[in-house]
Amino acid sequence: MRMTKRGEYAIRTLIRLGVAQRMGTPIVSVSRLAESEHIPAKFLENILADLKSAGYVEGLRGKSGGARLICDPEKTKIGELIRFMDGKLAPIGCASETAYEPCTCPDEDHCGLRMLMIDVRNAIANILDRYSLADVVTVTLRKMERDGLVPVIAPVKKTGKTRVAAALPLKPRYADPNDGFLAGLVKDLALNPAER
Repeated sequence: MRMTKRGEYAIRTLIRLGVAQRMGTPIVSVSRLAESEHIPAKFLENILADLKSAGYVEGLRGKSGGARLICDPEKTKIGELIRFMDGKLAPIGCASETAYEPCTCPDEDHCGLRMLMIDVRNAIANILDRYSLADVVTVTLRKMERDGLVPVIAPVKKTGKTRVAAALPLKPRYADPNDGFLAGLVKDLALNPAER
């Protein structure tokens, strides 16, 4: 599975809107979303139109307008969102449950590569279909709080120790396993169902 830019931007936007909702700012201007997520504004408008047509967001016009979540973040699974934006989760078409495509293999039923890719698809789906948008928002906010950050979309309080998320230095260009979502659940960021 490889997410397209469209899919990546859509999920990041939904997470940002979920964070905004939790922070008491449910409506975020499209220009603010585009700026905070480094997404071209016209591209974001097209993505929001797709998300609106599917019932995930609502667009509000006017001076105080923008976008807001209208889906239930607790019931909206990340796998559902990725499938909506990008289609199949499987790395190859013949391993997909939802968008099967025949391959060129002469014996698909006994193809070792297909069997392996079905397991890869299952592992990806098991994670993405287990966690909701609300889960990701919760872990994101807890990690930001732990690191003393304020989401860019939230009103910034003038305190000596609070940093704004957009002002962070760039991280190294590799994916540290300790920065993963599941690592956040296992460590000090474990989800507490009573806090959702």
